[in-house]
Amino acid sequence: MRFLRQFSGVFRLRCSDILVNRPQVRDYKQLSCLAKMQSPKLLRNAQTQHGDASSVDVENIFLHRHMLSTNPSSGGNITDREESPECVWFPDDTDGNPAKSKDPPISLSEEKSETQTKEILAEKRKASSADDEGHVKKVKLDANGLKTKRPGFSDERYDETSYYFENGLRKVYPYFFTFTTFAKGRWVDEKILDVFVREFRAAPPEEYERSLEAGKLTVNYEKVPKDYKIKHNDLLANVVHRHEVPVTSQPIKIVYMDKDIVVVNKPASIPVHPCGRYRHNTVVFILAKEHNLKNLRTIHRLDRLTSGLLLFGRTAERARELELQIRTRQVQKEYVCRVEGRFPDGTVECNEKIDVVSYKIGVCKVSPKGKDCKTTFKRIGEVGSDSIVLCKPLTGRMHQIRVHLQYLGYPISNDPLYNHEVFGPLKGKGGDIGGITEEQLISNLISIHNAENWLGLEGDQIVSAEIKGGATSTSVVENPLNSETAAPVISETLEPNNATATQTCYEEPDRSFDPKKTTSDPQCSECKINYRDPGTKDLIMYLHAWKYRGVGWEYETELPDWACSSSIDYDQL
Repeated sequence: MRFLRQFSGVFRLRCSDILVNRPQVRDYKQLSCLAKMQSPKLLRNAQTQHGDASSVDVENIFLHRHMLSTNPSSGGNITDREESPECVWFPDDTDGNPAKSKDPPISLSEEKSETQTKEILAEKRKASSADDEGHVKKVKLDANGLKTKRPGFSDERYDETSYYFENGLRKVYPYFFTFTTFAKGRWVDEKILDVFVREFRAAPPEEYERSLEAGKLTVNYEKVPKDYKIKHNDLLANVVHRHEVPVTSQPIKIVYMDKDIVVVNKPASIPVHPCGRYRHNTVVFILAKEHNLKNLRTIHRLDRLTSGLLLFGRTAERARELELQIRTRQVQKEYVCRVEGRFPDGTVECNEKIDVVSYKIGVCKVSPKGKDCKTTFKRIGEVGSDSIVLCKPLTGRMHQIRVHLQYLGYPISNDPLYNHEVFGPLKGKGGDIGGITEEQLISNLISIHNAENWLGLEGDQIVSAEIKGGATSTSVVENPLNSETAAPVISETLEPNNATATQTCYEEPDRSFDPKKTTSDPQCSECKINYRDPGTKDLIMYLHAWKYRGVGWEYETELPDWACSSSIDYDQL
């Protein structure tokens, strides 16, 4: 106790000395602020661990007494001030009252030299940093463990079904799949049938009602009535007979591959990863199932109808490195597209901000309240009344190239969304959406979705269908194109080759239709539907990711037929 009283007395002496010289300072936090203003460089080195003057270690504020000098003649030069080996240690004091502090203030002994003081402080910080660092590293390792499992799926998932090829399309045998989700806050106290009808529109209401009655739609793995009210933390599970949408049978060609990265040329119509109605018919699943490239990490994405360069990481380190380069805009990207009309001469730069009108349906528009965007365009060729344009997005906003071209009045010729009258008579040129509000635009987009399904709503029906018996359903062709603007595309049956299989030492199995692999469900409404295959024009949009160039790397794909590589000298670009 005597020892503590001596320390306490010395501490009060030091504080009183400071407060006498600077009477307007009333607590220790003000003292630290005063010291920071007078000598930011010295304070940064003395009291922070990260070399950042704006971040102060409030639990261990260490000040040299001469840093608090108020002698006006000393000026701002610390070296001109009186040197003193005496130091004061200010513990964290939340209430500003030293008498009420739980931890007693400590004063370093006056007999200790300044060198010894620094050594003690260094040891204290080293021990404290080691403890903190160990804790941080432990959390980081746990997070990496989760990330290691996240990108891939188990073999059981890959073996749910298989592919077959027909009429130039990659098709998936229907299969049973269990959707699971925990109850969201907005669902609580609502009837389960009402929630599924509103939130999951992949099936009609009567099908969800049948699933509840049959026990396929459960809550916490138990059968519930259709008027059951959802509670917090309820686990909802719905077993469905899943029918996926056909995609092109064009092969996914590998542009480059090593132990850290895989670069592929993605064909149009194939989504990058599972979403909505697509699961096995995605780039991630196809590469895993057919070429044994599993646990790939998505570095960036392309729209489903966009073709071109796509990068995947095979290791977490390389994936994070490339993702960081893209996020910090160190990657130069070049796209090629085909637009409606004759694009202006020279380089055209568009800096209009882009805002997401609705995340749910995935639609954007130019808006002053949006995020900064910049894209440069240059016409490099002409095809009839259309123009071939080289695009260089300097930012990476959602649908950036498509939205900027719409704003300029030269939308992509066969863009099923942004080249549409739903944006008004001018199709969104100059930001004109026909004088309607964004809420009305969203309503119009959803209302025409039944007739023209190009929005990509999660869980929605996106294929045309004809009910057996002659009745026609209300849904029509997926991604219909404007017949007046869409240029003809050469139609041919594209069967997969073994380009990727050769590079991954995996042999392509037979993909002809096998009736033994088909499954059916008497309660599945889609089993009663005859699907009309999408045509070639329904599977492509004239936008291609051509080149990506980053720090120490550069990748390039071959160009699609519509880019007119035979008549345009792309090497000169």
